[in-house]
Amino acid sequence: MINHVTFPGLGIELTLNRVAFTLFGMPIYWYGILIATGLTLALIFAFHYSRSFGIDADRMVDVILIGTVCAVIGGRVFYVATAPFEYESLREMIDIRLGGLAIYGAVIGAFLSGIVTCRWRKVPILPMFDLAGIGFLLGQGIGRWGNFVNQEAFGTNTTMPWGMYSEGTHDYLARTQEVLAAQGIMVDPGMPVHPTFLYESVWCLLGFFLLWAYMKHRKFDGELILMYAMWYGAERFVVEGMRTDSLMIGKFRISQVIAAVSVLIAFCLWVYLRRKYRGVPQKVHYTAIVKENGTAKAYEFEWLLGEKPMNDQQIKEEIERRRAAEQQETAEPETKPETAETEPEQSTAPETAESEPEENEQKPQPDETAGDAPASEETAKAEETAETEKNEETETEPEK
Repeated sequence: MINHVTFPGLGIELTLNRVAFTLFGMPIYWYGILIATGLTLALIFAFHYSRSFGIDADRMVDVILIGTVCAVIGGRVFYVATAPFEYESLREMIDIRLGGLAIYGAVIGAFLSGIVTCRWRKVPILPMFDLAGIGFLLGQGIGRWGNFVNQEAFGTNTTMPWGMYSEGTHDYLARTQEVLAAQGIMVDPGMPVHPTFLYESVWCLLGFFLLWAYMKHRKFDGELILMYAMWYGAERFVVEGMRTDSLMIGKFRISQVIAAVSVLIAFCLWVYLRRKYRGVPQKVHYTAIVKENGTAKAYEFEWLLGEKPMNDQQIKEEIERRRAAEQQETAEPETKPETAETEPEQSTAPETAESEPEENEQKPQPDETAGDAPASEETAKAEETAETEKNEETETEPEK
């Protein structure tokens, strides 16, 4: 469990215990702690920048948790399936505390599960992969130091000043010297070896900072994951050629083949998509899912890349504004029939205007009464005759 590590060219000597501490009698290894540390830092980074990629942090949790489990399973299955030796029991196959995770198996497992989970949780796939690619570089850059503590995943002999030697390197090379010689790799167990874990750690951390700086200038969704595939694939192709524990298919190193293919495909896609989206402003699309009346309703938002993302309060206020606008729109059709009924009343104004001439035409009614003049003259004559008769009667009374 303890390794005495030296760097003869640098005059550095270290004593490393693979066990960090024990918990309830169970040893807790540095390998697991360092992988967990890398994963935790990648998670913190993802949560901080999730909104900048149009990803809801709460729904992203499910994608990450399921992806992490599938990454461990995929990495272990890939390693066990391609290991140059046979395991004695199923327990040894699933015991990852002693190492034995193939990074490409982990990446494949994470991405396959990520596609399914993103569709289930309604998380945008390409932006999620972009964010995951940056997180992978951070996690790998830290997790590789677990190989240093375990004294594994090192390279062939070297005379460089940073060459590393330990009991672990000596015992492994002595045990596999004949197998490596059959592959054309000559090694000396007593000589320092390439610390390939260090090469990969530095390369991944450098790539993390570069992609972090470029993140705000990406031209299309999925660009960062393509850049991750090119960056990591190029490094892995070179470093894998130095290692002494490569998983093989015939005479080919599996990781080198996968690295070369991934770099080629990613580069071709990157060039094609860069041309396709040249001059097109990159927008960030965000979907807020809110439960309304027992059903989930999606509200879409977007902003230009580089602008400050909307915070929770702004999104809440915008949703309330849209709800109010929808309620107003649904209320307007109900009032339209009432206005339609009142339209005839409004149309009576011209009719009243037209009726005014009719009233004016009725004004000459006195002329019609003039037509009754003969009848009134007869009445007057009858009254005159009645008066003359009275006068005659009064005149005849004295004669009696």
